[in-house]
Amino acid sequence: MERTVDESGLRVSVSGDVEVATYLEIAEEKYGHESVPSADGAPGAQETIVVLDFGSQYNMLIARRVRECRVYCELVPFDTPWEQIAPLNPKGFILSGGPASVYDPGAPVAPAYVFESKVPVLGICYGMQVMAHQLGGRVAPSDKREYGHAVLHQNDEAAALFKDLPASVPVWMSHGDTVDEMPPGFRSLAYTDNSPIAVMGNDSGMIGLQFHPEVAHTEHGKHILRNFLYDICGCSGAWTPGNFVAEQVERIRATVGSGRVICALSGGVDSAVVATLIHQAVGDQLTCIFVDNGLLRREEGERVLDVFKRNLKMNLIQVDATDRFLARLAGIVDPERKRMVIGDEFIKVFEEQAAKMEHADFLAQGTLYPDVIESVTPENKAASKIKTHHNVGGLPKNMRLALIEPLRNLFKDEVREVGLTLGLSEEMVYRQPFPGPGLAIRIIGEVTAEKLEALRAADWVVMNEIKKAKLYRDLWQSFAVLTSSSSVGVMGDHRTYGHVVAVRAVTSEDAMTADWARLPYDLLGRISTRIVNEVPSVNRVVYDITSKPPGTIEWE
Repeated sequence: MERTVDESGLRVSVSGDVEVATYLEIAEEKYGHESVPSADGAPGAQETIVVLDFGSQYNMLIARRVRECRVYCELVPFDTPWEQIAPLNPKGFILSGGPASVYDPGAPVAPAYVFESKVPVLGICYGMQVMAHQLGGRVAPSDKREYGHAVLHQNDEAAALFKDLPASVPVWMSHGDTVDEMPPGFRSLAYTDNSPIAVMGNDSGMIGLQFHPEVAHTEHGKHILRNFLYDICGCSGAWTPGNFVAEQVERIRATVGSGRVICALSGGVDSAVVATLIHQAVGDQLTCIFVDNGLLRREEGERVLDVFKRNLKMNLIQVDATDRFLARLAGIVDPERKRMVIGDEFIKVFEEQAAKMEHADFLAQGTLYPDVIESVTPENKAASKIKTHHNVGGLPKNMRLALIEPLRNLFKDEVREVGLTLGLSEEMVYRQPFPGPGLAIRIIGEVTAEKLEALRAADWVVMNEIKKAKLYRDLWQSFAVLTSSSSVGVMGDHRTYGHVVAVRAVTSEDAMTADWARLPYDLLGRISTRIVNEVPSVNRVVYDITSKPPGTIEWE
């Protein structure tokens, strides 16, 4: 059974049929509604924008842009009933894009309450077409489809949507249908060469955009959204990392009660923020479990112990499970299978430790939205499965512990802001992401102790040189991959046949897309020379210049 997931993304999974319920619901059942305040201290009083999801690949990006304007928003399915929306007291609605055509049989439509609620509505692409179709306009296939860059020209420079913007701005189009007749009361606010009605609006704050303001290719897109939020919806921008922390602390306390939480601590920023957040909420009721699975980078264990046990004074149990994980991974070459096995073994270790603890009830994880969207979940029906993340698809359905994931709907940059708000150091908060399955997915093929040692040594060189070049903070991730290829080499007077290491470095904002980093040639030269000289089993180094898409950041 599936129930609506809480807007924060923190959920509780119960054993048996794995019922997924919002921890807000559970807290209210246990303690009463007033014990679970929203961000500003009063349930339902925060200003909220509701984004209705019609299946666009950019739907979470819309939510991200709204939050960047310091306005809280929730992304919900397009057919969410009013009973679930009303408590949010929305200041406005945004209708996302989507793959359908409004004139197709069974095409999704916006609920009547969107247009009856008397609050502003912004329709984007398909959202604009739905607005036109349902309010009495006409949508038809376009004679000239419009994909990619276009130039938007204003018809009404006094429109609040275009406040402080040039008369003509570059935008990003992606549509095959177009509004060729506006609903009664609407007027054209802007046009492009191929779309006479690229923006339409009326005097009630209903606006339709044929382009995508949420993508980076629309140069002033965030400004346009900000104008809608502030000047049309009347938002004040009160949603901040501080408010998020205050809300989560209260909700975690309400959910956990007198129970105990164990946190899967990896040393990365995600689990660090989760652990610190929960520690602030329930103190010594939290015990962090650091599993050394043998798949970590060099000196990773020592760093984790230093930060969390000595500096943050958390209860911390260290478990050396290297032999267990390597035994489970023996003979496995498929990356999906690796992830599933690692996730399964993690839970077994945690539950064994929990059995030794009195009243261990909850397991906390640092799951983020990019993990979820790449791993098809019930809350994310429209997403295409790219790969299973060990902490999303790798959890067993009969798990005894209830699951807490307070960062589940946040992007990495939002998590970092929350970490700084919690008082974590910049060194910890701005650590580059490290995958939950560790080095297992950076070894192509079977994982062995010998390969792990080679990869650790190569990765150490990459990180050391990147930091010496003062490029660490400029890169989203930089690491080494031990490929499944071997090559002939000559070292001294001897023929060698060794591993090929690939170096990967990318820039990104949120890991949803990424570009390969243009590292200086002399830096690449130093990395290559050091790896070949310092890692005996490696005799060749290559540099990966693939962006995401079409590739992914990790190789597996």
